[in-house]
Amino acid sequence: MERADPLDRPLALTIAAAIAFVIANTMPLMGLSAVGREASTTIIGGAYEMWLQGSEITAVMIAFCAVIAPAGHIAFLLVVLLAVRRPPAPRWIGELLRSAHLMQPWSMTEVMMLGILVALVKIAELATVLPGIGMYAAGAFIALLSAVIVTFDPHEVWKRVRWADGTVPPPSGDAAPARGAAA
Repeated sequence: MERADPLDRPLALTIAAAIAFVIANTMPLMGLSAVGREASTTIIGGAYEMWLQGSEITAVMIAFCAVIAPAGHIAFLLVVLLAVRRPPAPRWIGELLRSAHLMQPWSMTEVMMLGILVALVKIAELATVLPGIGMYAAGAFIALLSAVIVTFDPHEVWKRVRWADGTVPPPSGDAAPARGAAA
């Protein structure tokens, strides 16, 4: 029986997270209905409204932490996981892996979701709140991203990256010859 590639599961979860992310950012998060008026918005639409109301710094931070950083993190992971499918992976994969690692702490989708839920509880007394498809997709994205982080092993990627001197890493289980040793 052939052993499954340890990067298959993270790749599948990352693709699913990317789809959920696109839906979460293109569909309305929620709808509000109060005194005969109805409104709905997306994540980036909320940041844009904050910008229009004079909260530029907050709007930029929300856009970066809720949209740009998660998009970069998912995009870098997707490229890394797809590029290492046929070892040896090119050297630039190491840089992308580092970039994904740098974007991860700035990806604060779960903090945004917590803020939305607190706001929903407070608004529920004043208006009718209907969760939109974007809210469910954002929840799915958070769960999928957590699963990606748990299942992704960066050491498995590093095993497949072509070394700086152009040589290919030895297969798993084989010890690399010592420098200067006769072959």
